[in-house]
Amino acid sequence: MSIQQDYASKKMSAADAAAWVKDGDSIIVPTGVGEPPALLTALSEQRMRLHDVKVAQILAIRKYGYIDPETVDHVRHVALFYGAATRAGGQAGWIDFIPNYFSEIPILIGRGQVPADVVFSMASPMNEEGYFSLSLGADYTMAAVAKARAVVLEVNPNVPFAFGNCHAHISQVAALVESSDPVLEVGLPSIGPVQEAIGKYVADLIDDGSTLQIGYGGIPDAVVMQLTSKRDLGIHTEMIGDGILTLLESGAVTNQRKNYLPGKMVATFALGSAKLYKFMHRNPALEIHPVDFTNDPTLAGLNDNLVAINATLQIDLLGQCGSESLAHLPYSGTGGQADFVRAANRSKGGKAFIVLPSTAKNDSISRIVPMLSPGTHVSTSKNDINYVVTEFGVAQLRGKSAGQRARELIGIAHPNFRAELTEQARRMGVL
Repeated sequence: MSIQQDYASKKMSAADAAAWVKDGDSIIVPTGVGEPPALLTALSEQRMRLHDVKVAQILAIRKYGYIDPETVDHVRHVALFYGAATRAGGQAGWIDFIPNYFSEIPILIGRGQVPADVVFSMASPMNEEGYFSLSLGADYTMAAVAKARAVVLEVNPNVPFAFGNCHAHISQVAALVESSDPVLEVGLPSIGPVQEAIGKYVADLIDDGSTLQIGYGGIPDAVVMQLTSKRDLGIHTEMIGDGILTLLESGAVTNQRKNYLPGKMVATFALGSAKLYKFMHRNPALEIHPVDFTNDPTLAGLNDNLVAINATLQIDLLGQCGSESLAHLPYSGTGGQADFVRAANRSKGGKAFIVLPSTAKNDSISRIVPMLSPGTHVSTSKNDINYVVTEFGVAQLRGKSAGQRARELIGIAHPNFRAELTEQARRMGVL
């Protein structure tokens, strides 16, 4: 049978493809816009026929019908990282959560600790050798493709065919559906004066020739906007977005001074505009790889001057970062923050930045606190923390004592809270 005949024999409606899901199955779905809308809509419509089915995903973008507290006995979402579509369900307790480092999810799948019976994924059209590119989210999906009973693809001409270890062969595919809707676009976060001020502090500490990992959010993007005059930057990141595209267009990114994979940008998923997705298509300067490759601290740390830029919600005077919960209430997840903080710490000349506004709720609450709020999920540990940046300056904590750390952090807290923080630090015996 030719690959074209194999393709034709596996093509079907979304409703028929969803019928590959059986009671008790665990479905793996890629990060973000790699989620296949036709397949997940069909699954939602069929959920009442199913029992004890789980859908595991990092950062669900759209709230499909199956994300429903009334039908969780039929199909339940399992978050590897919360987003807007799943946060309320996680806080209410009817969406499950599996704590993880992003880099280790493929290992969890490979060991069967996160089951992978079925894969639902967006994919590019098949090439002449019979391969599809899972370019929007290779992440942990490639590990699931190797493990699953059934791989079901939603093939869309708007999905770029990217290079790297992100390809599935028609022989691995159980069923496929075709769609032609535009890939969902996710715009850049809003940037205000506080974000701009933080961005400038960070940008001033980034040297020409550095390799960047840039997390998602207003502050990381504010940093990016102030790097357009830099030279010979490289990219080794988990997410490729429009901010990186801006740096490429300005000439700031050349990837020529990278130690590891020089001349290549490396990422594991994409989140941005149609312009970004078009840029990714058959671009020899970009490779999409699984997250256990991109986020491996040892591999990423092979790049000299690796700069990691990630945001947090709260930090205590010892340097512990609560980046994924509001006290005990889940908000997001660990993601790749800890992966890249450790990678930058390994890198020769590397710098790991944790960024945050100094306050919340119209300056009524300090985000720098003596102790994390009870129940806060610690994302980056006191042992890994390096640079912390607010709109009031930079605190460098690595190698510092507890007392030195407290002084550094109080110095970049909002002025309205510095006296109170100092007094609390004294009561705790830190100062």
